[in-house]
Amino acid sequence: MTIALWIVNILLAAAFLAAGSMKATRSKEQLAAAGMAWTEDYSAAAVRLIGVAEVLGAVGLVLPLALSIAPILTPVAAVALAATMVGAVLTHVRRRESFTPSLVLGVVSVVSAVLGFLVVLG
Repeated sequence: MTIALWIVNILLAAAFLAAGSMKATRSKEQLAAAGMAWTEDYSAAAVRLIGVAEVLGAVGLVLPLALSIAPILTPVAAVALAATMVGAVLTHVRRRESFTPSLVLGVVSVVSAVLGFLVVLG
């Protein structure tokens, strides 16, 4: 089960690191031009905060477990990312946009959390 957790978390961390770093470093205009029209509904600070949260979540999926320092933070990070994706799905549904990528990342985050709690507590 530990191997499954590592595979899921590495893939999930890569996705959130890529998406989060883009939101944290690019302007709203650049993000909108790249197809993220939802940024129109949020302030630049909020978009940046979402990006930073995703980057921190990606780090939280891997680092605590890899260093064996407070490994319980790994599934906690997955829960936080799943909650973030609930917000993303709701935003896309409200805007009548495709919410599938956010939903998939949210479901995989829940899988990561379940696996993480089983490995860390089990």
